[in-house]
Amino acid sequence: MAGGAFVDAPSGKSYEGGITAFVIFTCVVAAMGGLIFGYDIGISGGVTSMEPFLRKFFPSVYKKMKKAGSGNEYCKFDSQLLTLFTSSLYIAALVASFFASVVTRRFGRKMSMFIGGLVFLFGSILNGAAVNIEMLIIGRLLLGVGVGFGNQAVPVYLSEMAPAKYRGALNIGFQMAVTVGILAANLINYGTARIKGGWGWRLSLGLAAVPAILMTIGSLFLPDTPNSILERGHTEKAKQMLRKIRGTDNVDEEFQDLFDVTEAAKKVDHPWKNIMQPRYRPQLVISVLIPFFQQLTGINVINFYAPVLFKTLGFGANASLMSAVITGTINVLATFVSIFTADKFGRRILFLEGGIQMIICQAAIGSMIGIYFGVNGDGDLSKAQADILLFLICAYVAAFAWSWGPLGWLVPSEICPLEIRSAGQAINVSVNMLFTFVIAQLFLTMLCHMKFGLFFFFAGFVIIMTIFISFFLPETKNVNIEEMIRVWKAHWFWGKYIPDDAVIGKHERSN
Repeated sequence: MAGGAFVDAPSGKSYEGGITAFVIFTCVVAAMGGLIFGYDIGISGGVTSMEPFLRKFFPSVYKKMKKAGSGNEYCKFDSQLLTLFTSSLYIAALVASFFASVVTRRFGRKMSMFIGGLVFLFGSILNGAAVNIEMLIIGRLLLGVGVGFGNQAVPVYLSEMAPAKYRGALNIGFQMAVTVGILAANLINYGTARIKGGWGWRLSLGLAAVPAILMTIGSLFLPDTPNSILERGHTEKAKQMLRKIRGTDNVDEEFQDLFDVTEAAKKVDHPWKNIMQPRYRPQLVISVLIPFFQQLTGINVINFYAPVLFKTLGFGANASLMSAVITGTINVLATFVSIFTADKFGRRILFLEGGIQMIICQAAIGSMIGIYFGVNGDGDLSKAQADILLFLICAYVAAFAWSWGPLGWLVPSEICPLEIRSAGQAINVSVNMLFTFVIAQLFLTMLCHMKFGLFFFFAGFVIIMTIFISFFLPETKNVNIEEMIRVWKAHWFWGKYIPDDAVIGKHERSN
């Protein structure tokens, strides 16, 4: 995420030690960070489909929804205020990530996790107790600050604590925690929607406090990373911590490499200026376009608004929530495919297969909705037709979950050399949050105006991004980060931006 340094062992080196109880504990706390992000993504769409919630905070939407046959069915949830409830979090997270990078650098990674969990806790309490729209939006903004701090700190912390050979799996494990959070939110929404008395939405929003409390308390017991301690000038303390987390006293070689890389990173005064140089053009373009394309897959239409979308398509209230649970389950299971295949078969094959599968599914979904609902949204689905539609949506979610979901975060984090890594990660996070906000804010309006054509709109972008991956993303599996420059130099297009001395200099330093 924005800020911090990712340090990898030089090519060919293997250090002593492995995963210890400390490292396992960091994974558990990191999962709390992923859970708060995923829970919030999943919970908002569910509560915005609950009638008591709409009646209290968005009465105009509720009245439009209840007037069967009046107006266009695609537009019955179209409300800028309703979408602001969902999207406000992401603009707050975007801004907070820059402040979080300063806190992470000056005070350590665990401090950012603590602040993120605490602020998220306050936001969940405010949302659960909300009596007006102002309390809801302020609560969402606080949740966004918590997400910004958590998403910035947790992946950096994991990368620095984990042994190099397990780093990739742990990063995808964070994405797994996000999908588990989304599924948990869908299950909770399904249960709370059935509560008599119309207060189930309060429980859905308030239960976000559970992962927030776990993350906040857990961060208090975490050790600082050796990198963070070293950054602040405590050399001996950093070495002691490295011994502790590796479970061995023989850490001299790893510590020396860590010390050298940290000292080199301190000499980079202007990473933002550096990344604009032509020699870093491949990294800059990928760090912008991968998160941009990730949001233009249309996946957050499903993550944010699945219950609303299913309700629009004629599923009943409970059926729409259960359908969201089904897609959430598929999301979790399909992420395992990426965990087990990304390092074996490579990133490109997952990107390309996932893209082709998403294109087919989106075209089929758009065609079905166009045939059975037309431009006015008036129509109905038989049980068999509804099952086919749900299957297509699940196949689309699965394709994203083993391709653009985890790889959209993994690839930008592994392509940047140390001297621009913090700037590259900041760009990656910022672009991701910006377009998450844009899609969340505009989706219901786009559904109203583009109708079933919205799915062809996203399919068109998936075609573009799949072609882009095919021609412009080289394979990065099993390549040490510090040797990644060779991959770019050998590429048919990007090679012209890489000066020969960059590759020669890298080779000389590795010998």
